[in-house]
Amino acid sequence: MLRFTYLAAAVSSALVISSAQASSHREAPHLTQMPAVDATDFYMFNSYESGKEGFVTMIANYVPLQDAYGGPNYFPMDPAAEYVIHIDNNGDAVEDISFAFTFDKTLGAEGEGVALPVGPEGEEKMIKVPLKNVGPVSAGDASNANFMETYEIEMVSGDMRSGSRTSLMPADSDMFKKPLDYIGDKTFGDADAYANYASQFVYMFSIEGCDTQGRVFVGQRKDPFVVNLGDTFDLVNYVPVEGDSAPGAGDAGGFPGGITQDSANDDLKDKNVTSIAVEVPASCVTGDGNGVIGGWTTASLPQARILNPNATYEKPAVSGGAMTQVSRLGSPLVNELVIGIGDKDKFSSSEPADDGQFADYVTNPVLPELLSILFLEPVNQTLGTELTTLAPTNFPRNDLVTAFLTGFEGVNQQSTVTPSEMLRLNTGIPATPAGEQSAFGVAGNDLAGFPNGRRPGDDVVDIALRVVMGRLCYPIPVNGEDTDLGLCAPEDAAVGNVPFTDGAPVDASMFGSSFPYLTTPISGSAE
Repeated sequence: MLRFTYLAAAVSSALVISSAQASSHREAPHLTQMPAVDATDFYMFNSYESGKEGFVTMIANYVPLQDAYGGPNYFPMDPAAEYVIHIDNNGDAVEDISFAFTFDKTLGAEGEGVALPVGPEGEEKMIKVPLKNVGPVSAGDASNANFMETYEIEMVSGDMRSGSRTSLMPADSDMFKKPLDYIGDKTFGDADAYANYASQFVYMFSIEGCDTQGRVFVGQRKDPFVVNLGDTFDLVNYVPVEGDSAPGAGDAGGFPGGITQDSANDDLKDKNVTSIAVEVPASCVTGDGNGVIGGWTTASLPQARILNPNATYEKPAVSGGAMTQVSRLGSPLVNELVIGIGDKDKFSSSEPADDGQFADYVTNPVLPELLSILFLEPVNQTLGTELTTLAPTNFPRNDLVTAFLTGFEGVNQQSTVTPSEMLRLNTGIPATPAGEQSAFGVAGNDLAGFPNGRRPGDDVVDIALRVVMGRLCYPIPVNGEDTDLGLCAPEDAAVGNVPFTDGAPVDASMFGSSFPYLTTPISGSAE
C-alpha cells in the first residue's frame, strides 16, 4: 500500500501542476485581457429548493478573481457585451432557446453624478464625487447610491443570429436592476443587511407560451469554485492524495502524508464573482426531446472597438460591427485541461456544433502522455516497478468522449447524439435535497449531480482529476450498485482508482438551498 501511495502521489502531483491554470478562471490567453466577459463557471441543475420541483436553475459566473476591496469602481459588466445562456433541447448541438443579457450603467443625480459643494461660503463649487456611493445604502433606502446598473433580457428562439427575439420584463417592476457590489460594512451594515438588500433584485418574469413564471438574479456573489492554488504553484507543496480513510474523517487512515480536507486549502475563499442566475420551468425549455438539455454560456463583443482619445463616462470608446463571441463555457475544466494552448481562444469563439475540430484533444489527450513522459522513469526507479506507462492506454479515449462530448446513456445523453462540449442535464431525474447530495455526483451514487448537470456543491476538481487518469475504467456506483460502464477496463488505467484530491472541500452545505443558491459576497471591508 505504501509503494502504491508513492506512485499515487507522484502522478497526482504532476496532474495538479498541469491543472493549476484551470483553477484560476483565466482559461484562454486573449480572454485574460477582457475580464468583464470572462466566464468562470457554469452551473445547470434541477432546482432543489423546496417547492421548486420541476424547475431548472442555470448560473453563469463572470469577472474572475474579484478582490472584495477592489474599489472605487468595483466590477461592473461590460455595456457593449452580450452575455448569453444557451439551451439545446434536441441534441443537434445548436441552441434552441437562449437568454441574452445586455447591461447599461448610469450615474446618480439623474445621470450627472452626485456633486458636493466645495469651497468657502458663497463661493462653493459643485464638485462630482469619485465614489459609487455617498453614504449608507440599505434595502429601504438606496438614495446614497451614485451608480446603478440595469439590464435587459431577450429570449431567443432558434439560432442566436437568425432566431426570433422576445423581450422579457420583470413582473413587478419597470426594469431589471443589479445591486451594488458589496462595498463594505459601513455602507451596508453587515452581511445580513447586504443579503436583505440584494434579495430585492430577484425578479419574477413571464415566458411567452409558458404558464409558470421564471426567476432571475444578477449580482455579485462569493466565488463558489473551490481549489488549492498557492501550494500547488509552490512545486505542489503537499501530497495530493486523500490522507483520511474518507474525506473529512480526521483519522489519518488514508494515504500516509496525504493532504486532508480543509477549507483553508481553498485559495478562492476570499474572492467574489458576478452571477447571472436564471430559474425556469423545465417544461418550458425541454422541447420535444427526451428531457435531457444541453447548456453553455457565452459572451460576445462588437467586432471593433475604437478608443475615444477624449474619453467621457458615456463614451470611453465607440464599438461597432457584428457581435463576436469571445468567451464560451459549458462543462468545467475542458478548455483548461483538454484543449491545447494554441487553440484555447479558438475554442472560446467556437460553437458546440463545430466541436469535431477539437475531437483529437479528447480521443487522444496529451495531458496523460505528458505526465507519463515526465514521471514514468522516476516512478519506476523509486518503486522498483516496470510500468510501461502511467497514462490510460485505451484509444480512442471513449471514456472521455462520453464524459465530455456525448453524455452517459440512460443518464444525461440526449435522444439525438451530436458529439459536442456542453453541460448536459436530465430534467427527469429528481433533484437531490441539499442535505443528501454527494459532492462526487454520479460517481458518489447521486444521479442528480455532475456530470448530470452541475450543482454548486459538486467537487468537479477532484472528479476531473480522477476521470482524466482513468477513473471511468473502474466500476462506479449507480443506484447503489458498482457498475462497469463498459468504456474501458481497469488494466487500461494503471492509476485510475487513485483518490486524487487538492484537499479543498466543497459540498452543498456551503451554499444556500434556495435561489440563487450562491452565497452573499465577501465584504470589501471584512477582516
